[in-house]
Amino acid sequence: MDKSGYRILLVDDEEDILEILSFNLDREGYQVFTATNGQEALEVAARQQPHLILLDVMMPEMDGMETCGELRKLPGMEKTIIVFLTARGEDYSQIAGFDAGADDYLVKPVKMKVLLKRVEVLLRRREQVPKKSPGAADRSSGSIVLDRDRYLVIRKGEKLAFPRKEFELLALLLSWPGKVFSREEIFDKVWGNEVIVGDRTLDVHIRKIREKLGPGYIHTVKGVGYKLEEKED
Repeated sequence: MDKSGYRILLVDDEEDILEILSFNLDREGYQVFTATNGQEALEVAARQQPHLILLDVMMPEMDGMETCGELRKLPGMEKTIIVFLTARGEDYSQIAGFDAGADDYLVKPVKMKVLLKRVEVLLRRREQVPKKSPGAADRSSGSIVLDRDRYLVIRKGEKLAFPRKEFELLALLLSWPGKVFSREEIFDKVWGNEVIVGDRTLDVHIRKIREKLGPGYIHTVKGVGYKLEEKED
């Protein structure tokens, strides 16, 4: 894996943490950029278009949750991986992080070797998202069209922007309308065995997709998993 082509943005109000992370990521070969607050992070992200962002939660003025939400609104940030790296380990903080649009959540302290491997795995999996073959039709079902080239979901003619994990999850369900995908199958195909996420992470992402699509698309099969099956209201 050639790491020199990847841009990583570090966002933390503690200079010593930025220095340690920058040193280790730079030594791995990544292009590293830093920001000490949310507003600066938005400016750097818009300019540099990072592939991955490590983001603290507890920052003055604009905290990490708000910053994450604003980052997701920036053009071109749909595929950017956002990872919270924070001392806040409570369940509600992690759920709030995923609600804000994060792809992963790491609790400090974390061993540097583990952090570096997590970054590598996340970036590798980012490139493994299936691409649409030239000339191939967009994947669709009923009133939903999934456009991989533009990373858009189109519902009844309306263009909807989805964060990367929500997009991949919907793409999986859309690959076989009516099929019930078990929770284990979804975790394996969307997150992969190498990336550990909490069991409630899936529920949060499903809820966010439902909020965007509206009712009548994603259905829960109790005790098994989820399926996409368009039903009239």
